[in-house]
Amino acid sequence: MIGYVLKRILMVLVGYLVAVLVGLIAVVVIYAILSSLPNAPGYFELMEFTPVAVLVVPPLGMFVYFLAIILTGMQTLVFALIAEFLSLRSFWLHMLFGAAAAAAGFMLIWPDAADDPERWADMGIIAAAGLVAGLVYWLIAGRDAGFRRPLIKALPRNV
Repeated sequence: MIGYVLKRILMVLVGYLVAVLVGLIAVVVIYAILSSLPNAPGYFELMEFTPVAVLVVPPLGMFVYFLAIILTGMQTLVFALIAEFLSLRSFWLHMLFGAAAAAAGFMLIWPDAADDPERWADMGIIAAAGLVAGLVYWLIAGRDAGFRRPLIKALPRNV
């Protein structure tokens, strides 16, 4: 039993760390795609090239990664505990948790974002990246969440 709990804690931690990394990559990809659309805001193009600086300067990349962990860590812990204690294994629920955690982290940086229409697109992009991160988390740790095992119904035997 203790071994299983330790395994779940490790899976949750690894799932979260990988999901944050993939979520950050998803933000870059979404901004890059949206900046190529006609009539895209001018700063979308800046967001397309800013991640190059993060890749070229590793300390900056680590700063952004750890900032994302700090901004999303608490709400993700709450969501992970809920999923583990209630054995919630649905991929769409983990994706919604990821989007909510990412949006909440965004609101920690820009608390007035809900009042600023220019930030709504950014919040949507961050939430979409959270959907991707939630899916990645589900693939690593969410599919086996909790202590209850799924019931397997025996197929009737033909005698």
